[in-house]
Amino acid sequence: MIKEFKEFIANGSVMDAAIGFVLGLAFKAIVDSVVNDILMPIIGFLTAGIDFSYLKIVLKQGVEGVSEEVAITYGQLIQSLITFLIVAFFLFLVMKAVNKMRRKKTEETAEAPEAEPQESELSLLQDIRQLLSDKNK
Repeated sequence: MIKEFKEFIANGSVMDAAIGFVLGLAFKAIVDSVVNDILMPIIGFLTAGIDFSYLKIVLKQGVEGVSEEVAITYGQLIQSLITFLIVAFFLFLVMKAVNKMRRKKTEETAEAPEAEPQESELSLLQDIRQLLSDKNK
C-alpha cells in the first residue's frame, strides 16, 4: 500500500495539481487585492459611498454584555458576488489569451513545411524498398 501511495504521489498529474493549487492561492491574493483595494472603492464612489460589506438586515438588536446582534449580512454576499464575477471575467480573459497563443502555435506548426529526408535516409529507404520487392519475387 505504501508503494502504491509513493507511485501515486510521484505521478505527474498529482504534482501538476499541487503546483496549480499553490499558484491559485497566490493568484487569489492578487485578485483579492485588486478587488478590495482598487475596484470596490471605485464601486463605492460610484454608488455614493455605499460600502457593501456593511449592508445587513437586523433581525434582533444586540444588548451590550447580554446578547449579540442577529442579522442577515447580505452586503457580504453582494461583495462576494462582485468578487466572483471579476475573477471569472479575469480568468476568461486569461484563458482567451492562452487559447489564442495555442491556436497561433498550432497554425505555425501546421504551416511549417515537412523536412525532406536527407540523402542518406532517402538511399536507405530505397534500399529497403528494393530488398522488399526482391523478397516478394
